[in-house]
Amino acid sequence: MDEAIRRQIYQINSIERQQKGTGQFIMDYPHNSFSKEDGHMNLLNEYFFRNKDIYVSRHNRFADYPLHSHQFLELNYMLQGNCCQIIEGKEELLQEGELLLLDTSSSHSIQALGEDDILINILFRDQNINLEWLTGIKKKNSLVFDFLLRSAVDGNPMKKYIIFKSASIPHIRRILEQIITEYFRDEEFSTRIITLYLPILFTELVRKCDTYLSDEVQSIYSETHNVALNTLQLIEQEYRDITLSTAAQKLGYNKNYLSNIIKKKTGSTFTELVNKQKILAANLLIESTQMPVNDIIEQVGFQNKTHFYVLYKREYRMLPLQKRAGV
Repeated sequence: MDEAIRRQIYQINSIERQQKGTGQFIMDYPHNSFSKEDGHMNLLNEYFFRNKDIYVSRHNRFADYPLHSHQFLELNYMLQGNCCQIIEGKEELLQEGELLLLDTSSSHSIQALGEDDILINILFRDQNINLEWLTGIKKKNSLVFDFLLRSAVDGNPMKKYIIFKSASIPHIRRILEQIITEYFRDEEFSTRIITLYLPILFTELVRKCDTYLSDEVQSIYSETHNVALNTLQLIEQEYRDITLSTAAQKLGYNKNYLSNIIKKKTGSTFTELVNKQKILAANLLIESTQMPVNDIIEQVGFQNKTHFYVLYKREYRMLPLQKRAGV
């Protein structure tokens, strides 16, 4: 990050000086920036996005920030240090390099940050980008994520926030720091550059969604549920060549037991799930590359081209070249 921008971010401002002296929270936005609902603040679009579609700020330190919600999607990036937040009633620790994604209408409070704790808020008002949108992208290409989404709907609602363990992913941190630098530099085309970075950032984050949800779901559900989840994860990784026998051997289950659990939990046979993952993988290549369809069929592991076309048309209601052409 640019050194001048870093100094600007770390500098103690007037509100922080007061909060440091008293330990008491001082509202950092005017009264027209929020409404009062159910005893807590609801931050409003009209204030934050008067002149631009993206709003970036450094969170004020030295005092607890009260419970509040938003009309917009919010990213909290822990540039340095860590912070404790109460999100939807649950205590969470955000550590250096990690990213918190809060869906619209989610509520949270933030415990006082120390001088060396730097939390960056990134807000944007694109109503088409939310957790449903993010999970929809992932669902299109993942058996595991589709299973987790359906499991959430069946009785354990998906959370309205995600913490991405991005500290060990340098390219995500570089994207975030570039967004921060462009915003505070505020030069010509800075806003435009930020809007171009955001789809890259979210595409990288989508890659992490299933990992996060897999860990959480495994701590909630029954053993048989997790047998199905582990099997689906193996299918995603090895769909080109995996068989029921090799899956049972790798996972340490009896073949018949595994077959019965998969059918009970997903409604599909093992072979149907393998073919579904092959079709998902093929469709991703069809939509994102110009690779010949015959090469794609071979790459994803289909031996019978006619069978591939039957399954593909059943899934997408059109043939591969029609899908690629956007018919």
